[in-house]
Amino acid sequence: MTTTNFSRYRRHFLQGSAALTAASLLCKTENAVAGPPPEITTIRLENFPAICMAPQYLAEELLYAEGFTKVEYRENLANVIVTDIDFGMLGAAMLTAELDANSQWMCVAGSHVGCQELIANDRVRSLSDLRGKVVAISGTGSAEHIFISSVAAYVGINPKTEINWLVSNSSAGALQMFMDGKADVYYAFAPQPQLLRARKIGHVILNTTEDKPWSQYFCCLIAARRDFAHRYPVATKRALRALLKATDICAQDPKRAARFMAEKGHEPRYELSLEIYKSLPFSSWREMSPEDTIRFHALRLHEVGMIKTSPNKLIAQGTDWRFLNELKRELKA
Repeated sequence: MTTTNFSRYRRHFLQGSAALTAASLLCKTENAVAGPPPEITTIRLENFPAICMAPQYLAEELLYAEGFTKVEYRENLANVIVTDIDFGMLGAAMLTAELDANSQWMCVAGSHVGCQELIANDRVRSLSDLRGKVVAISGTGSAEHIFISSVAAYVGINPKTEINWLVSNSSAGALQMFMDGKADVYYAFAPQPQLLRARKIGHVILNTTEDKPWSQYFCCLIAARRDFAHRYPVATKRALRALLKATDICAQDPKRAARFMAEKGHEPRYELSLEIYKSLPFSSWREMSPEDTIRFHALRLHEVGMIKTSPNKLIAQGTDWRFLNELKRELKA
């Protein structure tokens, strides 16, 4: 971001709004700056074309206010965990599997509920019809692969032997395979479900914003690279504070979040973003338990042999709620 653009965006970002005034934001920012500075001033996050990831982009200005001087975004086309990021929002099922396979990550908070839908053709009328069907994914171990595996296990289907996975090299490629009729099911993330509905392609067999039990758990969790969190605890807390404040903006002022996404080029369709942000419960990070989300997916994945670690051990080894608990007290609504 250039100095000119940074200044222009800063002025826009701090404009008043009905739900979150500039005065309250400035007050919180001053309180944050008063504490110890971050031990490192560069932080790397993910750039993924899902507009429910808005808090990660809105957080950029807040990260600067927290003392970071360089915020980098690493492109992710295949909906997998990017190996060279430090912090950010990750698919809950995918992170759960990653905690089993890789000790480099640690879950520190929940983000929001919903934004994921399973869209199917006429051969699939319910989740139990997934058995034997073709499912388009961007890659093995991707968010859609692990999430659909967890869903399949929940309804008694073994995802390792009873689903035919059609692998593309990207999320866009997997979507195109579904649209071309090569797959029966596609895992869609905002704004893809809305666009598929507009084209009258497929129908919804699972909406994680509305359908239980998935609507009772986070779709995205916030994770930190383990060595980053251990070496830089102040930076980790400041980064989490910025991301949670940005999440609050999405919850309290969806118009501003949608306007930001349009102006920054992440999603030019303002009305589409606004519709999505109004429907997603971004405030759920305060109320729901990220630990319950990990346990839910871990139980499913453990049952079908996709992870080896027991859910309780996975939670003990792969989570740290200290930062979240402190920030819940600091960022009271």
